[in-house]
Amino acid sequence: MKILYLYGELMGYQIPILKEYVEHYKAEVHVVHNDNKKFTPYRAPLINNVFYYNKSEFSKLKLIDFTLNLNPDIVYISGWMYKDYVAAAKALRKREIPVVSGFDDIWKNTLRQRIASVVFPFVRDKYFSHAWVAGPYQYEFAKNLGFPNNRIIFNCLSADLKIFNDSYSKSIALKSEQYPHRILYAGRFEPIKGVDLLVSAWNNIRDKKKDWELCLIGNGSLKNRIENNPGIIVKNFMQPELLVEEIEKCGCFILPSRKDQWGLVLHEFSAAGLPIICSDACGAAPVFVTPGFNGYVFKSNDVSSMENKMLRIINSTDQELNRMAVNSHLNGQKITSEMSAASFLSVLD
Repeated sequence: MKILYLYGELMGYQIPILKEYVEHYKAEVHVVHNDNKKFTPYRAPLINNVFYYNKSEFSKLKLIDFTLNLNPDIVYISGWMYKDYVAAAKALRKREIPVVSGFDDIWKNTLRQRIASVVFPFVRDKYFSHAWVAGPYQYEFAKNLGFPNNRIIFNCLSADLKIFNDSYSKSIALKSEQYPHRILYAGRFEPIKGVDLLVSAWNNIRDKKKDWELCLIGNGSLKNRIENNPGIIVKNFMQPELLVEEIEKCGCFILPSRKDQWGLVLHEFSAAGLPIICSDACGAAPVFVTPGFNGYVFKSNDVSSMENKMLRIINSTDQELNRMAVNSHLNGQKITSEMSAASFLSVLD
């Protein structure tokens, strides 16, 4: 079996799914990925029977020739913003090869989306056979674009649960003895992620935070501005293997995004057993954050609402936080790499 991925920026969470294809389905996997203007310095590991190609090496015609000569059994496209990928999809569909479009976008009923919902159903089959959605908000989007139920599959995105489940197993007993009073953010230091709002909220509750700390891990345009705030721990982007060591020192994860189509970190850190605070702009929130059970959801772009939820965590007892940690880990098992791989290949049945 040959699988072709036409992908955006390759990230670590995709690796376990690629391994699933090779190890459990004996597949040969070819991954074309965007190598320009990357958000992070992540480097994909070498895997037997997984072949990587830089998108920058292909013109549109060269990419079409490459995909047709490869003649894959099934294809995944992660985004429509890459016009060369869409052109390749059209050529592959003429051969009736299944082409699955990933959906992490949220339906917001914008004018552009409403126009797409009218036009797209008439051309959909020329480019895509199926929609692969991350969660309920993405399912709504796929339905509005005219994909019938039997052409929509779930579990598009999964964390690398082995890493984060191991972190939970190593740390949960220690946390029951002394719960760490540190809130963690890990991601890009960019306005869209709401990191500036988080810093403002933290400064506003400085007199109420008791012995709690705030740790920010990542890189981006706001880094210098963030580092100038006393009392906030700032660390550079880390590969997942090093990041888990930081998780074991933390008692809560926060994702303050102004906009976040999915937010895979919610899956990762819930699996690691951290109570979660996130904005309602995060697409993964309905799946991995159950308010009062393993965390809280605040109104996006609302500093006061964020402060309120952080204080809910800070004012909780260690016993309550430990219970939320266990609940968070439970929520984190809703999607696995095995489920993702099986969902994708179910198209071939």
